Amino acid sequence: MDLPFRDELALMPDLRHRLRQLRWFRATFRGSAKMMSDTFGVRFEIDEAKLTRAFLDWVEIMEAQKRFAAVDRADFIVFAAGLVLRELIKQAPVREISGLSQLIETDRNAGTLEIVRFWPEGFLYTNYCVSVISAVHEQEFGSAPSIDKCADDLRTWWSYRENVTEMPAYAVAFLDRFLGAEPNWITPDRAQSRQAMQRALKFARTPEALRQL
Repeated sequence: MDLPFRDELALMPDLRHRLRQLRWFRATFRGSAKMMSDTFGVRFEIDEAKLTRAFLDWVEIMEAQKRFAAVDRADFIVFAAGLVLRELIKQAPVREISGLSQLIETDRNAGTLEIVRFWPEGFLYTNYCVSVISAVHEQEFGSAPSIDKCADDLRTWWSYRENVTEMPAYAVAFLDRFLGAEPNWITPDRAQSRQAMQRALKFARTPEALRQL
């Protein structure tokens, strides 16, 4: 999965905190949609009210679990982005209004073009969230998570779309899968159920640290 908007995001200082502000969230999401339009020729209509609702619902859900950022900050960034993805899929603020332009397929882009044709809105939501994770990780830890090859597999996207249509929380699990982590399919939107969090809690230094959770 190519991330054409990642570099632009990475130039924004203190990205992790800025994206908790509605105006920055909306601006960066619109920027990602424009980048996708410029890259693939697909055009979108964005419902700003639904986009705002997705953000507000995300903030409420994330705030209830933000204590786990102190357990494993790197994993919590991925988890928080997964919650964004869940809300974008749930609220569906984007609608495709024109299809892909006639781009020349190459060995490099053929898989991506198939996915964009199949689910342009889902690709936009997912690409935005993966770009955010990558940019924030680069700012805070010096490197970004690797993207698994399944992110370019149309069969995976068929399963992804089918499952999140029935249960939007599965978006968190599929995002983990795209980043090469072991998904939690039982309670994907609970931070304490994540493998990375469980490992970190197991080796928590003091009982006091556990009581804070």
